[in-house]
Amino acid sequence: MITQIAGYTSGVAELLSFYPYVRDIFLGKTKPERASWIIWAVLSLVAFFPQLINGGTYSLFMTGVMAAGDLFVFILAIKYGVGGMLKRDIVALAGLIIGLSVWYFTKEAAFALYIIILIDASGTALTAIKTYQHPKSETASSWALLSLAGIFACVAVGKFNFVLLIWPFYMILAGFTILLAMKYGRKI
Repeated sequence: MITQIAGYTSGVAELLSFYPYVRDIFLGKTKPERASWIIWAVLSLVAFFPQLINGGTYSLFMTGVMAAGDLFVFILAIKYGVGGMLKRDIVALAGLIIGLSVWYFTKEAAFALYIIILIDASGTALTAIKTYQHPKSETASSWALLSLAGIFACVAVGKFNFVLLIWPFYMILAGFTILLAMKYGRKI
């Protein structure tokens, strides 16, 4: 029962994380990094299936909501975002293509998840760099809610299963990374 409640709570926390972010995009406060959001949209969709194949149940709520939300923010980032054609953006997008190609040829779900996390981290790095340079260009509550969703998704796994725990644990770290970039970023 606790895993079910935690799974639903992780999905709700993830869903709630998008509200302040989208609101702040329309208010002109948040400037999503385009390359990050296309990476996250593609990867959250891809991350869902290896977790499903490896027995994920209630912990999948966070990933499913994340996939839909990431895609929506990417669509908004096309008009309201920044970046996308910087050298670091192009390198990260090339990494996405290479990583997904490697995964396709391995056909191994767990290996795919590791590749996804590595590529996703490049998107997190792009947003962390942008956020460090412009700390007010992100919405802190959204990243805190992402980390909270990751915590609940870890609980939803119910037992120690590295493959099922690594994605939500990484989400905790990704959220905290952006929060740290906001806190210690340049005060311009």
